[in-house]
Amino acid sequence: MSIGQEAVRLHGEGFNCAQCVLCACSKYTGLDRETALAVSCGFGGGVRCGEICGTVSSSVMAIGAAIPNAGTDREAKMKVAELTKKIIAAYREKYGAVRCLDLKKAGVPCDELIAFGAEMAEIIITEERGEE
Repeated sequence: MSIGQEAVRLHGEGFNCAQCVLCACSKYTGLDRETALAVSCGFGGGVRCGEICGTVSSSVMAIGAAIPNAGTDREAKMKVAELTKKIIAAYREKYGAVRCLDLKKAGVPCDELIAFGAEMAEIIITEERGEE
């Protein structure tokens, strides 16, 4: 099962979009299921107010968690900032938006965004680690 399929499967279990992406990325983040579900639970539905899509937020969380010392090391923080811009650009290129309400207005299905977010996070993380 691909990471995108795993994320969509989690959505079928009732988890929100952000939870699905971060939890599916656990092999890269090192976060256990309960922690991933807990820290991302408030980000679904565009932080519950229709703003930045939860799949975008959790993709960025996964990237940050997967980069060693990202919370404290200046170079690592700059790397995460660069990779964040990369994932934002990927969403904008494919969907024209990163805002939940805009994506919903455009008719983009949540499951599509969930799969895309998990897959893009995986691509960016593995490229950064040289695991392509």
